[in-house]
Amino acid sequence: MSQPSSPNIIEIRGLGKTYANGFTALKPIDLDIRRGELFALLGPNGAGKSTLINIICGVVNGSTGNVLIDGFDHVMAFRETRRRVGLVPQELHTDAFETVQATLRFSRGLFGLPANPAHIERVLRDLSLWDKRDDRIMTLSGGMKRRVLIAKALAHEPAVLFLDEPTAGVDVELRHDMWQVVHRLRESGVTIILTTHYLEEAEQMADRVGVILKGELILVEDKRTLMKRLGQRQLILHVDQPLDAVPESLAGLPFELGEHGRSLICTFGGGEPDGQTLDIPTLMTRVQDAGLRYHDLNTRESSLEEIFVNLVRRKHELACGRRNLSFRNVALVPNTRPEYRVAGVVDFAVLHCLRCRDRFANGGH
Repeated sequence: MSQPSSPNIIEIRGLGKTYANGFTALKPIDLDIRRGELFALLGPNGAGKSTLINIICGVVNGSTGNVLIDGFDHVMAFRETRRRVGLVPQELHTDAFETVQATLRFSRGLFGLPANPAHIERVLRDLSLWDKRDDRIMTLSGGMKRRVLIAKALAHEPAVLFLDEPTAGVDVELRHDMWQVVHRLRESGVTIILTTHYLEEAEQMADRVGVILKGELILVEDKRTLMKRLGQRQLILHVDQPLDAVPESLAGLPFELGEHGRSLICTFGGGEPDGQTLDIPTLMTRVQDAGLRYHDLNTRESSLEEIFVNLVRRKHELACGRRNLSFRNVALVPNTRPEYRVAGVVDFAVLHCLRCRDRFANGGH
């Protein structure tokens, strides 16, 4: 058994879930969660994120494998593991006729902890619920009920906090308040596992990222390493005079002409051979040696969202046995609501696969 001094607060080995009807919601997974980190678990709807979280938290029974939480087996020592875990589910499950403060006191008591009015007050104030402490839950708005979910999960001072899409459908102010609380929890040493459809949140806050697709954990990596390895960079030069073609002196470099020849665009990185050696200073040196005159330049890097889209697209290409034939680059519409982006990534990518599009038209895949 792991000792409390282990760098991992959660150790998962061979964890899987298959239902009685034969549906496999989760393929065997091995995963370690480090103490004090914020781990972002990403994936489209139905990928298995909530199934994994619910098994760890004891809401659902796994079919195979085991989980250690702070050195305790989540089945054999379930009281110890439940005490260490707080879960913020996607939906509110509580007594609608109870008051906010009474709900938190009750949640704390379920774990055998003595009353701690100071802690309850601190949680309610942090989540801007103090003024609502005596209101019945049924009278609260949807955003306020979401805050109650988080407050309930924090009532017993857990060492690990699971946030299952905590900001889905909430306003900007609440999202801001939630992440302030998350920052404070991290500073106090709480380990946080986050699932979200707002990938910009994961990009800003996560230490490591895991991607799960169709019940399979396809990637776990440090966020910065992932973005450096799979992300792409772009150098855009706005030239003084329109060009008819890429100058021969730049042949061999991944330059292409922009619209009307008024710009040169070089895209590199993403794990490609050229991307391992190219960088902005090297490219600028080559441009200067070519005598190319330009009046402006821009650089950009792939976001975590773009990397996620490409991972899903490539995974589907491999599953269909069709590479670089029927897919085209997936460009997300900037005005798309964030909560719909990840959920639609798989469908959007699949519909660019001609074979799968035909299957969808016939009612299957």
